[in-house]
Amino acid sequence: MQTLTINIQNETLAKKVLWMLDHFKNDGLEIISKEDIEDLKLLKATRDDESVSFEQYLTDETKR
Repeated sequence: MQTLTINIQNETLAKKVLWMLDHFKNDGLEIISKEDIEDLKLLKATRDDESVSFEQYLTDETKR
């Protein structure tokens, strides 16, 4: 697998590039945003962490 990163500053051009790339999905192209990759890395890092109940999560969040 090869990974390609494209930085596009112009929103209109970004939409056009994504539109074009969408046409290659049936050929096996996978489009992942940089934000999604960062989220997946963070999620992977927590795989071995101890689980926290939802109630405990809410309690911790209200303390912040």
